[in-house]
Amino acid sequence: MTTVTRRVAPAPASINALQFPQGFTWGTATAAYQIEGAASVDGRTPSIWDTYSHTPGRVRNGDTGDVATDHYHRWREDVAIMADLGVSAYRFSLSWPRVQPTGRGPAVQKGLDFYRALTDALLEKGIEPVVTLYHWDLPQELEDAGGWPERVTSERFADYATLAARALGDRVKTWTTLNEPWCSAFLGYGSGVHAPGRTDPVAALRAAHHLNLAHGKAVQALRAELPSRARTSITLNIHHVRALTEAAEDLDAVRRIDALANRVFTGPLLEGAYPQDLLQDTAGLTDWSFVQDGDLATIHQPLDFLGVNYYTPTLVSAATGEASHGSDGHGASEHSPWPGADRVAFHRPEGNTTAMGWAVDPSGLYDLLMRLKAEFPAMPLMITENGAAFDDYVNPEGEVSDPDRIAYLHGHLSAVQRAIVAGVDVRGYFLWSLLDNFEWGYGYSKRFGAVYVDYPTGKRIPKASARWYADVARTGTLPDREGGNQ
Repeated sequence: MTTVTRRVAPAPASINALQFPQGFTWGTATAAYQIEGAASVDGRTPSIWDTYSHTPGRVRNGDTGDVATDHYHRWREDVAIMADLGVSAYRFSLSWPRVQPTGRGPAVQKGLDFYRALTDALLEKGIEPVVTLYHWDLPQELEDAGGWPERVTSERFADYATLAARALGDRVKTWTTLNEPWCSAFLGYGSGVHAPGRTDPVAALRAAHHLNLAHGKAVQALRAELPSRARTSITLNIHHVRALTEAAEDLDAVRRIDALANRVFTGPLLEGAYPQDLLQDTAGLTDWSFVQDGDLATIHQPLDFLGVNYYTPTLVSAATGEASHGSDGHGASEHSPWPGADRVAFHRPEGNTTAMGWAVDPSGLYDLLMRLKAEFPAMPLMITENGAAFDDYVNPEGEVSDPDRIAYLHGHLSAVQRAIVAGVDVRGYFLWSLLDNFEWGYGYSKRFGAVYVDYPTGKRIPKASARWYADVARTGTLPDREGGNQ
């Protein structure tokens, strides 16, 4: 069985242009609220996404995750699909309110039993379980007590990490604390397009810090419980930010957004300090006094690898009129997720787009990986999410042909392979997503899955891209995009 955190030797310069190194991890990924359903089964209590999705006007078509893809009851079928695809790892998140309802007190054994059974089934198929502790489903009672803007939430998260490690530490070797804390902080508390739907720029900055602190406390809690062989990580949706022109004011717009999108996390996580320009840019909003003595040391924990999620680049300029954040790709709102960056405008890049309206640009992933190598040369990387939504449908033959997704994956895997040849220590790739699912504020209107889900019946139909990806995972080689199973 391939170990997710196994060190991969740098690829020799003579490596085949389409060949990945031996030992490279091929995986797929999901998130609990997007697939599990069973929202009130076996002791699970509401999360902020249950509340948010049940609030009229928040989610397209009034969709909720109450049923989702019913993975809670159909997980055996989904594990069998993964085994057929030949992936070596499966990245999934635990539902915090399923494991620890209300975010306090003891764990619920039925919730833990679900994840124990799932991980056992994966291991039996030779698929390594990769657990994410938090993929946005904060227990609603913790939000009612203040949520991520409050320090106590980070302490509750550390307690939850301890419960999870004690229950699954004998089965799971690789742990991720948080998935995309930028979304939790800035979309959840800034623009309000994600749960809990608050629109307070200072709360967003406070949330970002307390998510960082929660990560550090959780790493400490995990290491106190897990065997020494266990691996810890965090997953960031690091934005690859480009300037519309080379004008100084546009380059400064890049700097501002880079601080808010990326360095607000990489600074304390990987360097032990918040960037000074971020503190200066936001000084009109807060003095950052919520950062207490000892916090940065707690946050700055050694990691075994950094998870990188990438979908599309971000294009910005200085605003010449009224600033527009509506083209930042993160959802429409009258409120900005970019505190202190009121004079930055976002632009839609030219070229092909996905069903999300996101530009298809693999060069952004290559450039991002090269930047991470330059800034953090000793940090191994894992592509923990990459994929695309398209308007998929079942044809009269009962099949789902998705050549645009195959082209997207081919381009981005080519970018990863080129980065490896250039010396970047990328150890694996997780396709987002295994299944079509509840796509947050877009409900069920966007399909990211390699497997098509007929929502009324729950029927799973592997798409052409699933077969294509299975071939790549099996051989470790990228075929000609125009050939293979399409």
